[in-house]
Parts: sequence; C-alpha cells; structure tokens
Amino acid sequence: MRKSLMDHETIAHRIRALQLEHRGLDAMIETICEQTHFDELQLRRLKKRKLQIKDSIVQLQMMLVPDVPA
Repeated sequence: MRKSLMDHETIAHRIRALQLEHRGLDAMIETICEQTHFDELQLRRLKKRKLQIKDSIVQLQMMLVPDVPA
C-alpha cells in the first residue's frame, strides 16, 4: 500500500472518529440544556470542545483535497 493511501485512510479514520465524538457532544449538550438546573461552566466547556472538534474535522478534510493549481 502506498504511503499516501495509508495517510488518506488514517486521516479519513480520524475524521470519522471526530464526527462521532462531535455527535456525542451534541447529544450531551442537548440533554444538559433540557434540565432545569445545569452547570453553565460544563456546558460552555462542552460547546468549546465541540467547536474545536469541528475545526479539526475541517482541517483534516482540507488535507484530503488535492492541491489544484490556479
């Protein structure tokens, strides 16, 4: 297997793992928001982590797009 193909598969696997974590955080945030009393600090931390994951997903997806000369 070529190195670039292995890198592509590794990146794709990481993207899938991050997407799964992102969905899990989304569900946690929704559950917390449904409660009458919740920890706002915990909620902010979860939302921040969710944004970090989204940024990481976008960066990894960009790595999979081949460079096209303008």
